[in-house]
Amino acid sequence: MANLKELSKVPEGLTGGHRLCSGCGAGIIARQTLLAAGNTPVVVTSATGCLEVSTTVFPYSSWKPSFFHSAFENSAATCSGIETAYRALKKQGKITEDIRFIAFGGDGGTYDIGLQSLSGAMERGHRMLYVCYNNEAYMNTGIQRSGATPRGAHTTTAPAGKTHQGKEQTRKDLTEIMAAHGIPYVAQAYVGNWNDYVTKVQKALAIDGPSFINVLTPCRLGWMYKPEDTMSLNRLAVETCIWPSYEVENGVYKINVKPKEKKPVAEFLKPQGRFSHLFKPGNEHILEQIQKEVDAKWENLQKKADLGCKAF
Repeated sequence: MANLKELSKVPEGLTGGHRLCSGCGAGIIARQTLLAAGNTPVVVTSATGCLEVSTTVFPYSSWKPSFFHSAFENSAATCSGIETAYRALKKQGKITEDIRFIAFGGDGGTYDIGLQSLSGAMERGHRMLYVCYNNEAYMNTGIQRSGATPRGAHTTTAPAGKTHQGKEQTRKDLTEIMAAHGIPYVAQAYVGNWNDYVTKVQKALAIDGPSFINVLTPCRLGWMYKPEDTMSLNRLAVETCIWPSYEVENGVYKINVKPKEKKPVAEFLKPQGRFSHLFKPGNEHILEQIQKEVDAKWENLQKKADLGCKAF
């Protein structure tokens, strides 16, 4: 488990004064990721998106480590190229220190247009951690639906109206797709439990190989909630089992946070404006469908963990 006293001694890797929205989960995740790295030198790459745009407004940067901004679709590819160059230089004796490599991408640049480069980097086995800050839509470009957008959510390209009630498809399960790559470490985490997330980052960075963490990261604009509710809202995602906190270490499943009492999904959905239409008369069947899907996935995950199932 992460040690708070030790973390307090680590210099901040992401400075204050960036331009992320109040209540944005992406800045929290970036900050905690760098704290988890401790005093080990890191190189960060980031796909174009909210995190990059708000922290690197030329000529300023909020990043203290070496930072490389890549295109929307290739954060994993650029990070893997830098990691390969590092290994070559280390083999030649031109670099002696240990360096870790971390790639960031939003769900649009990870689930969708960046999936090919991410899959390639994981399959090749680069020693790098890829962190998906998953706010469940293309938030930086106008709140368009992505492969991570859940069923029923209102977005600008899957709006709630007379004919349709938000996105009609279920979201892609990218965490399971990454686990199927057979990489040493895959995890789901969430803003709202620093110990759970920091511990997972520390595990991932200690592994001699590729690792992937999918972090549910609220966007107060796209999700339409009060900015002060970021932490409590994300805890509800875990307590309702909409977003379980678990890890797949060397193929073995482990649930990290089990709710004492599983809450109905409506408790997570109701505080968010993007789901407000689901609580209007006539849409009860959509809520029921979401609840059934969540129940089935949670039951399946528990079976995998209880039986010590392997992902590959």
